[in-house]
Amino acid sequence: MEVNRRTQAERSADTRAALVAAGRRLFTEHGFGGVGTQTIGKEAGVSRGALYHQFADKTELFAAVFEDVEESVIERIGQIVGEADITGPLDAMEIGAHAWLDVCAEPEVHRIVLIEAPSVLGWERWRESGLKYGLGLIEGLLTGAMAEGLIPEQPIRPLAHVIGAMVDEAALYVARADDAEAARKEMYAITTRFLQALTTP
Repeated sequence: MEVNRRTQAERSADTRAALVAAGRRLFTEHGFGGVGTQTIGKEAGVSRGALYHQFADKTELFAAVFEDVEESVIERIGQIVGEADITGPLDAMEIGAHAWLDVCAEPEVHRIVLIEAPSVLGWERWRESGLKYGLGLIEGLLTGAMAEGLIPEQPIRPLAHVIGAMVDEAALYVARADDAEAARKEMYAITTRFLQALTTP
């Protein structure tokens, strides 16, 4: 009996993963409003009933897709920072901020995270979900920078929120710019100056 329960849980997890993967592809290509649940189910190889067994509605499926993309983004940024020739926590934060802007230029991240998610999920839910993944990384780097005496001691959580909001707004600005490449270069410089200013007592 225990084996059967595990098998059912595995099947459920496989169905959910297939729906999220299908949602990533279809929402990237067509946007939230351009694809229906029947199409998503067909792409995933499951029925609409199976979709609604996993998710209350299309919005909740999109939320799962958004979080899946966010997890991938944070993992990639962590890898980029880990492989870079960094000199300390502030350097890592700058490289991470620039990596975020670069990753946001990719079609999937651009469409799902920056274009669709704020309107589909609402501003507050979009911000909360984004901070859930990025805030810990920022706090860890700030903790290291303060421990090394690179920036003055101060409350870490509110400062992390300010930095998180700054890099999110930078990405949104680039996403809506007529010349995205020029806007990204401008934001590279602005985020660098902002982070370097943290060293001022």
